[in-house]
Amino acid sequence: MRRSGRCSIATTNSAADDQPLDLVTFARIVIDALEAAQVDYALGGALAVAAWAEARSTQDIDLVINLPVEQIQRLSAELGQRAVLIPPDLLLDLYREARGDVAAVGYHLHWSYKVELFLLRPGDELRQSALARRRLVDLGPPLGAIYVHTPEDLILYKLKYFNLSQQQKHMRDIGAIRAVQGSGLDQAYLATWIDRLELGAAWRYMRDQTPRLSDE
Repeated sequence: MRRSGRCSIATTNSAADDQPLDLVTFARIVIDALEAAQVDYALGGALAVAAWAEARSTQDIDLVINLPVEQIQRLSAELGQRAVLIPPDLLLDLYREARGDVAAVGYHLHWSYKVELFLLRPGDELRQSALARRRLVDLGPPLGAIYVHTPEDLILYKLKYFNLSQQQKHMRDIGAIRAVQGSGLDQAYLATWIDRLELGAAWRYMRDQTPRLSDE
């Protein structure tokens, strides 16, 4: 069964509404800052998997952002107004750093929640494609309608991370997405990028672990 563009991620708020008492509320705060700074974004990680498959526990928020250099100061200020600290100098250093794929990490000043912002870099064609294909999905309160990676791009990133770390959580997430989305997945898009990223071995391993799923 394919998951529609609306789902609900449960929260556990038990006090004042203006306090980020759970990770999902914290995600909404960070996204509010991105939108106020007019920075394009796409939610990834476990919260994005929950939009297309099933929820699982997570300790942080992953977002891909397209951050023009002239918006760095504004984004840092908007985050700071919401008690999320990411200094502009750090964002600028990451903007200038062409090597690797290091995220800008920010923490809420009063609650132990973490966000990782992955910047779109020149020449990163997969990230460019993923941002162009992002979808507006209504996840229900408190997140509401936000931009989320497509299931195909989530699969590709999960394959990349599995290839680097061998962490089985990425395989479980891919299996869950495939189980729910089924024939709705764009197999041609997946095949093209799996070939370009040289992820064929990881893809075959994943399919061997979930033989009950067939691609149509």
